[in-house]
Amino acid sequence: MKRPHATLKRWFVAAALALGDCGPALAWSNHALASYRAFEHLPEVAQAPAVAAEPLEDFLAAEAGPIATLLDQQDAWAQANIPHYPPLPAELRFDPAAAAQGAPALRQAFLMALRVSPDSRLALYVQPDPWGPEPTAEPMPHDAVNALPLRAKDGENRHRFVRLRAGEPVAPLAVLASASDEPDYGMDVNLWSDSPSAWGPRYGFGPLPFGNPALDFATQAPFHMGYWHESRIIYAAAGFLKRTYPRLRLHQYQGLSRLAFERGHPYWGWRFAGLALHYVQDLTQPYHASLAPGFSTARLIGIQLLAVLGMPGQRDHMVVLLSNRHFVLERYESQMIQASAAARQAGPLEQALHDTGSDAGYPPWDDTTLRDVVAREAHASGQPVTAQLLASAPRGYVDDPGFDFGVHAGNIDLMAEIARQGSAGQAALEASIGTLMRRFGAHSRNLLRAILQAAPPG
Repeated sequence: MKRPHATLKRWFVAAALALGDCGPALAWSNHALASYRAFEHLPEVAQAPAVAAEPLEDFLAAEAGPIATLLDQQDAWAQANIPHYPPLPAELRFDPAAAAQGAPALRQAFLMALRVSPDSRLALYVQPDPWGPEPTAEPMPHDAVNALPLRAKDGENRHRFVRLRAGEPVAPLAVLASASDEPDYGMDVNLWSDSPSAWGPRYGFGPLPFGNPALDFATQAPFHMGYWHESRIIYAAAGFLKRTYPRLRLHQYQGLSRLAFERGHPYWGWRFAGLALHYVQDLTQPYHASLAPGFSTARLIGIQLLAVLGMPGQRDHMVVLLSNRHFVLERYESQMIQASAAARQAGPLEQALHDTGSDAGYPPWDDTTLRDVVAREAHASGQPVTAQLLASAPRGYVDDPGFDFGVHAGNIDLMAEIARQGSAGQAALEASIGTLMRRFGAHSRNLLRAILQAAPPG
């Protein structure tokens, strides 16, 4: 007879692979739109002087030595603090001598020492604030900023980018907010030994823990999710869930932000701070901090037993339901923010993002906050948020395993559909999302305060 843990492990592997196939790889559709609102009234950002846009290669050439030292320190920190962290291979360590080989070689050496995709654009650009005036700067095509191809299902979530010239003054708010969305532009894709890339097998992360290695956007999930608060039974059967690395990315970019501010590169201080924010904001999304919100451990085991007996239907249904609920939550938040921007009228999400009343209620930011505060809070919200989706959204979108919301989302006006379900349910759902956005803003501001306190901009 097969051991229960062995069969349960195989089920979790299968379920995680399936979730990687059909589940949305992003937490919030466009972080920049929410980040603009979260920081626009914070004096440290709103009143900060404009900074000169600086090409990445100029920053690297000027600070190659200190950057090399920092990256070595960060690798040592990760080995001591992140379970299952694979040390950086010696041949990928950042060598300041790469500066003598020219800008392209220096750039690639830095990106590979970070173990991000060397195709990462890190271009000089901003994503304009939709509440601001119509930009007059030159538009930038999607491919110049985002290494992932534009997909048809992106629909109204297509982003607008405008070009910055080297030395051009730019508001820190625009740099910070724009960069907070940037890790979703292909920086964390195909980093695994089974990835179809030249760099993945060299990075030492091993095979993709969950998701489909053939789908580029799915391969970023272990860097943007943190399943740190599941039951012991789940961990015993699916220890691979511990191989997630958002804490690594947060530590890397937080440290680079501080270094840039300290060394007189304020543009990159704000830019790296924005990159760090992304991983905190992702972990405020319940579906990024919980494997299967709304499904108890006992129910998961029951579903697995049926699958072992040759009846996988409930397992397959669960995968579709989780994907649909994740996508509906994300899409509704996105449409609410876009509708408020179009009307130039603050709604409940803007009010939640502006609200600083809970900021001081959290403990001081440290290296454990992402895991022990942000993700724990989001994990605990998984069940109530799921219950509210079931109560407020059309049943076909969140409780029908025969309907794939992601396939049809571009043709669905979700705000109108939920409004038809009744004003009470709509208000309750918006209040639930408002709570998540309030946390999004509070944790974002608290991280930035920690960075600025350690390294005030010059």
